[in-house]
Amino acid sequence: MGVPTFIENFQASRLIEPVQGLSQIAGRASALADGRPAAEAYPESVGRTPEVVPAGSPVVDPPGTWEHATWRLLSFEWTAEHSYSFTFEQSKLPGRSVFVATANGDLDGDGVLSTFQIAGECAAGKAPVLHPMEISREVE
Repeated sequence: MGVPTFIENFQASRLIEPVQGLSQIAGRASALADGRPAAEAYPESVGRTPEVVPAGSPVVDPPGTWEHATWRLLSFEWTAEHSYSFTFEQSKLPGRSVFVATANGDLDGDGVLSTFQIAGECAAGKAPVLHPMEISREVE
């Protein structure tokens, strides 16, 4: 016996936010990195935003939540209710820069987080590369 379609659709709709959010972040980060020196490819790291992961129900952020320079450079913010917090981390390595963007959610409010991540890198003299998205506990 299969899973009813309405349950599959409901679960899929809950995954749109982190997948689309990270895709937007990764696309913008890659666009910023294209043609720049590897050491300056990505914006600086920014911690989890909002700092507290929404637990069990969507939240609306207070004004200023997404004002960090990195979120501005990435053209990323939430102005409506949302259920995930986002992080952008960049590292400079010899001859290349890398980033990891993360979305964390706690849709059922049990304190156990789902994690969605996408990474990218830019090596000296090469175009930026995106790696496949990784998902852990997607419906937590």
